[in-house]
Parts: sequence; structure tokens; C-alpha cells
Amino acid sequence: MNSFIEELTWRGLIHNIVPGTEEQLNKEMTLGYIGFDPTADSLHVGSLVPIILLSHFQRHGHKPIALVGGSTGMIGDPSGKSAERNLLDSDTLQKYLAGIKSQLEHFLDFSGTQPNSAILVNNYDWMKDISFLEFARTIGKHITVNYMMAKDSVKKRLTGEYQEGMSFTEFTYQLLQGFDFYHLYKTMGVKLQMGGSDQWGNLTTGTELIRRKLGEEAYAITCPLTTRADGSKFGKSEGGENIWLDLNRTSSFKFYQFWLNVGDVEAEKYIKIYTFLPKEKIEALIIQHRERPEQRLLQKHLAEEVTLWVHGKEETEKAVKASNILFGKSTKEEFLSLDENTFLSLFEGVPQKEVLLDDLKKGVPMIEALSDFSGFLASKSEARRALKENSVSVNQQKVGEDFTLDEQSLLQGKYVLLQRGKKSYYILKGIVKYI
Repeated sequence: MNSFIEELTWRGLIHNIVPGTEEQLNKEMTLGYIGFDPTADSLHVGSLVPIILLSHFQRHGHKPIALVGGSTGMIGDPSGKSAERNLLDSDTLQKYLAGIKSQLEHFLDFSGTQPNSAILVNNYDWMKDISFLEFARTIGKHITVNYMMAKDSVKKRLTGEYQEGMSFTEFTYQLLQGFDFYHLYKTMGVKLQMGGSDQWGNLTTGTELIRRKLGEEAYAITCPLTTRADGSKFGKSEGGENIWLDLNRTSSFKFYQFWLNVGDVEAEKYIKIYTFLPKEKIEALIIQHRERPEQRLLQKHLAEEVTLWVHGKEETEKAVKASNILFGKSTKEEFLSLDENTFLSLFEGVPQKEVLLDDLKKGVPMIEALSDFSGFLASKSEARRALKENSVSVNQQKVGEDFTLDEQSLLQGKYVLLQRGKKSYYILKGIVKYI
């Protein structure tokens, strides 16, 4: 078996494969591509599998092509969508393309120093000068409407579960994607396209177009769409928000926690898909995890490996430190060393109140700090009772009635974390003056 195919197979990353693909990969260094449509200025964890496919492809000696959809992004792929996407204006599209390009350069070797260095292409470069009439004559005449109607992405929108209909614009998407494959095959010798299982119809339109126009063979591989244990689509937090690869959208702490919180069944599957750990190491980890599941060994390795790959060593260490703080496994010094973004991400959703920094610097007795000064507790008597119960912490350190909030209590020079018991938190944010 070809080493690349073997790698994808044991990791659970092959769904469909065009006959002859393995023979092609054994024959020579092959150029293969995956397309990324710009639906935002950042990719998210749902985009990681295509990136991983390209990375494995390059690691096995083949040449990866990352295609950003400057033209197809103007339309939007209907595959797996229940309704038509909004069309992007030119400025927004260019912003999205730039963001995706910078992220892809983090994962693949584009250096140009090796024969199999990755290449980044934009399909707008070859689509912008083609007229509708030329496209209809040279491409449209080779693919029948019957062939296009048979694709699942079309059938579901027209007669299946969605029943929302489909515009002619979206109907042409598979032709445009097929033309991309044809163009890359003809101009660069790209013989393989890869993607998710929902892309099979689009991929095979490309191989069919190449066969009909050039009389030559091209190949395709799809991987299964990653799902959770309950069968739902993978890629978003429990609250339904995307987990982005951009630190400005999703902090390294939240990214790390996303992976740390997956279930045992998911962890066994995801550690094969989303890490580059060797087979022997993963199999050993699975055995160890099954013996002591309460230690969450798989989840910890998964979270660390993926965060390290996506965000690097420094952000991973910050995420691990923040996680230890969340579960009370840190020192005072570690807590006070948290940067502002990590602190706010760690305690996202905790009520905040702005107070004057000058008042804090003068010193606020703890009973007053918990009651009148902050409003965290309803009254001084409740504050006194909580302090006597030894249930109050400042910046995760237990305090008594004799404690005073002052400048030394400030995190990043502006924040104080108040806590009663295990789950009740409150943040004071110091400001220079009220607006």
C-alpha cells in the first residue's frame, strides 16, 4: 500500500478514492490540491482536516497546492448547505483571502527550497478573464445537466431534506470547481484533488471534465466529515460558536479547552485525525487511557498536540497554565502572571464592575470590598459571614477579615478576581475615571 494512503487509512481519513489513485502516488511525486473558500478572514477547526491532508501529503514526499477561492468564494459552495450563502463584496473577499493565506503559510512549507514545496494559488487569477460565453462553450458543453443534477449537493437542495431550491449561480459551482481542477491539471500537472466527503460530487466533476476534454485520467480522495459521538457536526463549541484558528477570535486557552473537553470516544478518534503522533504512540496512549480514563490522558495529549501545532509552544504553555489555574492547581505567582487576554478568556461571562483605581490604591477593607464597594455580596453582614466561613478568595487565594484590597491585589494593573465558594466569581476592573 502507498505510504500516504496507508497513513490516511489507519487514521480514519479516507472515505472515497478514485480507482488508480494509489498507483499514481506510487509512480511519482504527485501534485495534489485542496480548495479553501473564503467565508471569513480566518479558518476554524472545521478547516483543520483539509490542512492535515495537505500536510500528510507533503510529509510523504508529494507536492501540495492550497487553492484559495477568489472566484468561487464569490458564489459559495452549496454542498451541505440548506440555504444560499450571501455574496461577498470585493473588499471583504480580499480581506478574507489575505487572512486565510497567512494561516496556510503557518502549516505548510512554502519555502520553495524543496521539490515538493507547497504552492498557493487563487482561482480568480484564471477565472477573471474568461467570459460567460467562452466558459459555456469550452466547459459547459462537456458536462450534461443530467450529470450535474445527479450530484447529492444538488438533489438535496432541489428535492431532498432542504427543499429550499437553488439559484443558477450555485448550480454552476460544481462546474467552476471542475474547471479549477482542469486548469491546474493542464497548466501545472496537478493530478489529484482532495476534500471532505460532501465534496465528492464536485471533485468527480473535475475528473470527468479532464477525461472528456483531455482524454486523460485524474484522481480524487475524500475523507469522512468529522462528527461528535452523537453524530452532530464537529467544529463548534457547545454554545454553537466557531472555534477559530485566529488568536484574536479564539484565545489559545479556549482553543485548548475545546479539545480537552471532548469525550472518551471522540478522543480516541480525534487523536488519530488531528495529531501527527505515530501509530505506536497513539495505540499505547489509548491502552493507558482505557485503564485510567479519569486521568483524561488522551484529552490532554490531544489538546496539547493540536494547540502546539496551531499556536506554538508559548501559547500552548499559556493555555496549560490557565487550565491549571481554572482547576485550582496553580501558585499565586502563576495566577498574577496571566496576561489580560488569557485572564478575560479564562473568566469569560463573569460579572464585572468598574471601580476607580485611586480608590483601590488607597486600600479597601475586605468587608467593604465585598459589599458596598463591589456589590458582589448583598450586605456587610453577608460579607462578614462569608469571610468567617473561609469561603472568600482574592485572585484565588483565601483571605480573612483583616485583608485589604490595594494596588498589590491588581492583576495586569487593573483587575481583581473575587470569589465565594467554588463557582461564584466577580471581577473588579480598575479605571482612571468614570466616563
